[in-house]
Amino acid sequence: MTIKVRFAPSPTGFLHVGGVRTALFSWLYAKHHHGKFVLRIEDTDKERSTTESVEAILEGMAWLGLDFDEGPIYQTERFTRYQEVIDAWLDEKKAYRCQCSKERLEQLREQQLARKEKPRYDGHCRDLNLDASYKNCVIRFKNPLTGEVCFKDEVYGAITVKNQELDDLILVRSDGHPTYNFAVVVDDVDMHITHVIRGDDHINNTPRQIHLFHALNAPIPIFAHLPMILGEDGKRLSKRHGAVSVLQFREEGILPEALLNYLVRLGWSAKDQEIFSIQEMIALFNLAHIHPGTATFNYEKLYWL
Repeated sequence: MTIKVRFAPSPTGFLHVGGVRTALFSWLYAKHHHGKFVLRIEDTDKERSTTESVEAILEGMAWLGLDFDEGPIYQTERFTRYQEVIDAWLDEKKAYRCQCSKERLEQLREQQLARKEKPRYDGHCRDLNLDASYKNCVIRFKNPLTGEVCFKDEVYGAITVKNQELDDLILVRSDGHPTYNFAVVVDDVDMHITHVIRGDDHINNTPRQIHLFHALNAPIPIFAHLPMILGEDGKRLSKRHGAVSVLQFREEGILPEALLNYLVRLGWSAKDQEIFSIQEMIALFNLAHIHPGTATFNYEKLYWL
């Protein structure tokens, strides 16, 4: 089996250090296993996606030397494929049209919170079999009502979620645009992605996505979720801590090798070694040595490198 991983940023801003670490870990894993590294641009959010952000991503990746074997692949060029899957799932009764208004959903949410319940869609339209004559509908996935989802994360270990805790995920918005969770699964299947390495803010998405993989009769990739990078004050790293954009570090005179060397040690270790060449990183990198604890970004240590 050929190992195949992807880095899939959204072009809604600069390429930040958290994204670069994800790209680096994915790139190293592919290189270590003589596999393939794919760059996918997740640009379905047309309101926030910009050409400038795409250019910044490509420029940052080139400066760091993180070359990709396939891509860049743009989700906005794959809408026909997403519609093919939706049409099939509607025919197979794996998905359904939902015409619930924002007002109804907000009222439902308020009622559930008042009862101290986790807000979730109640399946109101699940068995109505609304056809294409109903306009301005969203398309929802028919999530299993019983059972549970179990998967082994390469960083956090075994994770189990009961299906009753999940609701019927929206696959396509009323404006016809696919949602993140739906598009990434179709892409990962079509691109034969074997390992998904990404931030741990996506752990909650994983059980939902596993159901979509099953609906496509596709193999489930191996997941590895990376812990969050924090500033020295213990809060999520942001502009207030200093430079967070890759190109800002370039402007400050930081060498790409130094930045990569620092980032590889944020959540991963190879005994007590502190400084690595790129070839050493490739030779030593594995998922087993990624730590589940949060990592702290220390600017002084980066500048020391």
